[in-house]
Amino acid sequence: MIQKMKGTEDILPQNIEAWHFIEDTARDVFESYLFKEIRTPFFESFDLFKRSVGEDTDVVSKEMYDFYDKGDRHLALRPEGTAGIARAYIENKLFGPEHAQPLKVYYMGPMFRYERPQAGRQRQFNQIGIEVLGSMNPATDVEGIALAWDYFIELGIEKISLQINSLGKTQDRKAYLDALVAYFEPLSDQLSEDSKKRLKTNPLRIIDSKDPKDQDLVKDAPVILDYLSQESQEHFEAVKSLLEALNIPFEVNPYVVRGLDYYQDTIFEIMVDDDTIGAQSTICGGGRYDGLIEQLGGPATPGFGFGIGVERLLILLEDQKVEIPEAEPVDVFVMGLGEASNQLSLQVVQAARAAGFIADRDYLFRSMKSQFKTAGKLNSKLIITIGDKEVEEGVAQIKNQEDGKRATVPIDELLNDFETYYLQMTVDTSAIDKYFRGEFE
Repeated sequence: MIQKMKGTEDILPQNIEAWHFIEDTARDVFESYLFKEIRTPFFESFDLFKRSVGEDTDVVSKEMYDFYDKGDRHLALRPEGTAGIARAYIENKLFGPEHAQPLKVYYMGPMFRYERPQAGRQRQFNQIGIEVLGSMNPATDVEGIALAWDYFIELGIEKISLQINSLGKTQDRKAYLDALVAYFEPLSDQLSEDSKKRLKTNPLRIIDSKDPKDQDLVKDAPVILDYLSQESQEHFEAVKSLLEALNIPFEVNPYVVRGLDYYQDTIFEIMVDDDTIGAQSTICGGGRYDGLIEQLGGPATPGFGFGIGVERLLILLEDQKVEIPEAEPVDVFVMGLGEASNQLSLQVVQAARAAGFIADRDYLFRSMKSQFKTAGKLNSKLIITIGDKEVEEGVAQIKNQEDGKRATVPIDELLNDFETYYLQMTVDTSAIDKYFRGEFE
């Protein structure tokens, strides 16, 4: 038997409502901020991620799925969403005057990283995120953070907190990296094996190492906020002031660094206190990346974005007992009794669907008792029964499951005007009748 690959999951019908809740809520909240959805390919040129995410990052050097196709092109499955959108922005000239500026887009879909599978982290994982391209205004940073914050509130996620930091401009970070190397080199024998390698390739990643040995050393390491230029300091102060104006609580944490090379200036993480996915775990992260578009061959364009892991959200929704909206109840269930009813049952259920109702029928010629059980599980409002007698007489039996109202109707009329019969069977007309008879006070 062939089984699914390690690090992947089947999303089964009985679990899909939680996915729909997460995705539909994202669309509702994001579009209320006038963000529009964008969809980019699942695979891109390897060089796109090498140049944007960074050749020395763990994502590119260790985790990315890359391969050569039959045309000997070096490709990679997307490990994150920003690089592909940056490529699409340049290639499709989305900076042109015919496009609203700044460009505000959101995305959702699968990403791929080769890492050890664990709760909320798979090799094929799903991400929801936003990108804003074309605005240097610190209010853009805060709008993005506020959007993420509002999204979690709308979902019903509790115990969230916001941590912010600034990585400064490219020259600020270079000075900071030099200071980090000067600090860690004399202590290199005390670093973890991974951090010893990062000291030579990407020393910034030592700051957010989870290894206890590294964390003890990081406590006394230089902090990036001491190396910011005046321009970056002013931008960061404006971000803090605007967050305060929106009453969004935050903590400045100089040890938030993010793992991708394209970030600069404002970065942030939204954390949740929940032992299920690890105390103080990140459920959203992002920041500003003003040099990325230019680095990839486009015009100088500021950018800001964030990403949210869907699998972690699913765990949180379950752990925090967030109520997931139930699927819409079925309006009509057609019970066909006997093979002679097969054609009429199909015609009736299709007439119901054509009239705009959610409808289904039995296809297995099961007993009346079994079909009633199915209709009950579906919370069907109306049950339409068609048996041998009904086929012979050209009628159907209709019952309202909520109030017990029954009727026998001609099949031809039901097929020609299903909506009228549905309303007759489901709308309470007694109040309307009383109104016209003057019986209301």
